[in-house]
Amino acid sequence: MSEQTSIPADPELDPTASYATDQSVIRRLAGLLRASAGTRTTYAPATGQPIAELPLSSPDDVLAAVRSARRAQRGWKNVSLADRAAILLRYHDLVLDHRHELMDLVIVESGKARKQAFEEVAHVAMTARYYGRKAAELLEPQRRSGMFPLLTRAEQRFVPKGVVGIISPWNYPLSMAMADGLPAVLAGNTVVHKPDSQTPLTALRALELLYEAGLPRDAWVPVNGDGPTVGGAIIQNTDYICFTGSTKTGRLIAQQAGERLIGCSLELGGKNPMLVLRDADVHRAAEGAVRACFNSAGQLCVSMERLYVADQIYDSFVTAFLDRVKRMKISAGTGWDVDMGSLVSKAQLETVTRHVENARAKGAVVLAGGKPRPDLGPLFYEPTVLSGVTPEMECFDNETFGPVVSIYRFSDESEAIERANEGEYGLNASVWTRDARRGRAVAAQLVAGSVNVNEGYGATFGSLDTPMGGMRASGLGRRQGVEGIRRYVDPQAIATQRLLPIAASHGIKDEAYAEFMTGALRVLKKFGRA
Repeated sequence: MSEQTSIPADPELDPTASYATDQSVIRRLAGLLRASAGTRTTYAPATGQPIAELPLSSPDDVLAAVRSARRAQRGWKNVSLADRAAILLRYHDLVLDHRHELMDLVIVESGKARKQAFEEVAHVAMTARYYGRKAAELLEPQRRSGMFPLLTRAEQRFVPKGVVGIISPWNYPLSMAMADGLPAVLAGNTVVHKPDSQTPLTALRALELLYEAGLPRDAWVPVNGDGPTVGGAIIQNTDYICFTGSTKTGRLIAQQAGERLIGCSLELGGKNPMLVLRDADVHRAAEGAVRACFNSAGQLCVSMERLYVADQIYDSFVTAFLDRVKRMKISAGTGWDVDMGSLVSKAQLETVTRHVENARAKGAVVLAGGKPRPDLGPLFYEPTVLSGVTPEMECFDNETFGPVVSIYRFSDESEAIERANEGEYGLNASVWTRDARRGRAVAAQLVAGSVNVNEGYGATFGSLDTPMGGMRASGLGRRQGVEGIRRYVDPQAIATQRLLPIAASHGIKDEAYAEFMTGALRVLKKFGRA
């Protein structure tokens, strides 16, 4: 991609020469881990340089962490809801105050650009503020309609699950580490958390700030290690599981949780579609598509991997889109002018390369990108746009999870909706039009847990009062909104009966009581009682 703008390595912008690799910081953060099973070195994706040698946890360490968290939960659940909420509101300020440190850690561990790292900072702060402000509304006991007016007083309480196990991913190492745990502890649970072993420092620094905000140490215990060993021990010993990752792993976790009869929430894969309708603002849609497809190098569950563009504007959209793609700045640097950073691992690079080469070999046309960039770093790949992708190609309906998007032309809107709904996934979608009402009508026909109109993913991702999660093979449960905190509690009904029992009494025979109840039920219906 000769037109592609790249930024050569600059020693002053080297992501391995920053706060994130200060050895005193690393030692302090490593001390937070419950770990005794040797060590593992982590590496910066953008440069291949070592970051830290961190201790690993054993299954016994996980069991000890769960025991500590369970003991702590007995007292934590009795801390007033107002006091727990106050911790989240203090945390909001601390996250913003320390945003540069957190962004440095995200950049060095995940390889993403600074502007995308800031998205994570903002999301965590907003999550803390939302749940801190909404705590009473979402968790205080609620009065409910009793069986009989005046005679039956009914209420619903929310009982914390106990110890929540969180297994968070590498692609959003700050946001996904903290956003699921904050409502869990607010609801009176404690947490045992395994961040991805590629990105533990980001989670540990974020957790250190939460301790500073007032959360007791044993209320959120971090462990470190691989998924099968450490993650498996978490699944076998906690009371609820929250996982973000692949659909394949999610199915296994759901099976294990089901065997234990515990709940789980799973945000899994996606092959997300973007529909550009005939009346869309071409330039606005093209700009939005760049962000939607290539933020975090396409390594986010809600990124767009399929673009469906109306015939009437197809040529002008493609021209505008490719112009923007070819002007993107890709670099290992940490400045605000970088548009896209590195892939996170050799495995991701191999998947992206295989998908593109498979499509190319079977007749797809590479409109932009299409090759690795080892001159920038070991794991860089150009933002890539394909046309002519057909069902026999691997990238047609399999998630690439990288900077690759396929573009398709459509002539009929109903056809575009049908094509967007194909496949097993249903995580996120996007619709672009000048008519917002029409956009919402199209959005309502898409099989996706979140749909953004005139935005790629940020509108739903940033609207904390709305639930976020997947349909079909894209997951179970929801984060954010009321659903995002109620998943961590068991509803408990308490009903108090006054004066008369709900049974025949005072010498009334059962048959007469049944006739009385029949009449009472008819009266209640007549007066609008539920």
